[in-house]
Order: sequence, then structure tokens, then C-alpha cells
Amino acid sequence: MRVIAVGVMSVLAGCVGARAAADGVVQAQAQPAPASAQGDGSIDQVLGQLDQVGKNLKEFSGKVKLVEEDTGMGSEVAHLGTVAFQKKPDGSVRIHVVFDQRIANGVKAAEKTEYLLDGPWLWDRNYRAKNEMKREVLRPGQKMDLFKLGEGPFPLPIGQSPAEVHKEFDVSKPAPAKDDVPGTVHLLLKPKAGTDLDRKFFSIEVYVDQKTHMPARVITVDKKQQHTSTTDLTDLVLNPAGGLKDGDFALSNIEGQGWQRGVDELKK
Repeated sequence: MRVIAVGVMSVLAGCVGARAAADGVVQAQAQPAPASAQGDGSIDQVLGQLDQVGKNLKEFSGKVKLVEEDTGMGSEVAHLGTVAFQKKPDGSVRIHVVFDQRIANGVKAAEKTEYLLDGPWLWDRNYRAKNEMKREVLRPGQKMDLFKLGEGPFPLPIGQSPAEVHKEFDVSKPAPAKDDVPGTVHLLLKPKAGTDLDRKFFSIEVYVDQKTHMPARVITVDKKQQHTSTTDLTDLVLNPAGGLKDGDFALSNIEGQGWQRGVDELKK
């Protein structure tokens, strides 16, 4: 699979993250974690929580905040918006991310960017520049587990056994810090040397909420340690009654509005 825009990759990497039930989480079909996984727990117990939640997750919607830090440039930019995720009966997925606010140097401004991943296609829209790119990211009939370690572009230990996670990462629990997300267990994942993930990432941090057993925050640091992405979701609705609708994944009509549009297909 070809590389997707860095910004949307960072967001989608956190698409399975969320704050605790105290932040307004609604869980319609989430399964309770085993009694042995309650509380702070060992590393493998927490990974087991993530495994179980991922296997039960069919769809969700919520608010998303992505903070991107570039140490080389000394810059920090935040993007705020919404996200919807759905796994279809055939195993394919669609994800819709819409950012409508941007914060830089403490100044908030309306700025819309939009991403829709649906089957083999990714739409990338910049409303300020009036530019849309439609990229083919899967070949006909090809499917992938977006969250499977080493396979998809979104490396999270969701719906994967602790043994699978340990094959790809050295996992530890850092000492508590004042900026930890309340009510979570903090896991630090360092890719093992020589793996595909080691060539992309220096580290991945996951804060796992101990009420919902979902990631509450995801922090990724690139291999050169020059770019850090921090993703949070709030107001999350998991597996809602009645399900998400096609309209939750619809792009607005831009015909006749002066947009530049392109298509980037995979080489046959």
C-alpha cells in the first residue's frame, strides 16, 4: 500500500482511541473485559483489553484532535474535527475525517480539510485551496486489516493478541507523570530492530482507559524523532444502535465550484 498523507495517517492511527466514559462515551455493544484485566493490570492484561475491544469494534463516531509538532521547524499545529469509522459486512472499511478548525500560535481559525477512505480509494480535500486528490490505495479485490501490526499503515495493538504485539514491539509501562491522561494505563511501544515499523517509527505511546479499555491517547514519534503526532478523541459513540448511515461517509458536492481535481491510480 502506498504512503498516505502524513496528517491523515496520524489521525487514523488514533481513530480507535477515545476518552473515558466520563467524557460522554456511549457503548452500545462493547464487551466487558475479563475480571483479571480490571484495574491497573500487567502489560499483557492491558494488551488483552485492547485485543478484546478491537475484536468487538464495528463502528464509531466522535470528535478528533490532532496535534502535530515539528522539532526541526519548532512548530506546533492543532487540527480539530470529527471522525466516523465503519467495518462493512464484507470486511472492508470506510473512515471519514473532517477537520474544520486549525490552531497555530494560539490563534484559532476556520480551515476545512477532509479525508474519506472507502474501500480502495482515499479522497483528500483541501477546501481553502479548492484541491481534491482521489488516490487508489488498494488493488481490486485486495483487503487489509488497517490496524494489524506490520500490515496496515496504522500500527496499533487493537484486536491483536499480546503475543503478536510482542513480536513487533518491546513494550513497557513508563513511570507515572503529571501530564498522563487521568484514569489510564500508559504503554510505551518501541519497534523491534529490523522490523518494518522500526523503519518508520521511533516509538508509539498508548494511554489505555481503564473504564472503556480503549486507547485514550496515541502519540507517535517518527524514526528521526523530528515529528510527533498526538491524537485524542472525545464524545465517542461505539457500535451505536441502528448503526452509522451512508450520509456519515458522504462528501459534499463541489461540482462547478472551481475545484482542481486529480486521480492517482495504482500502477497495474
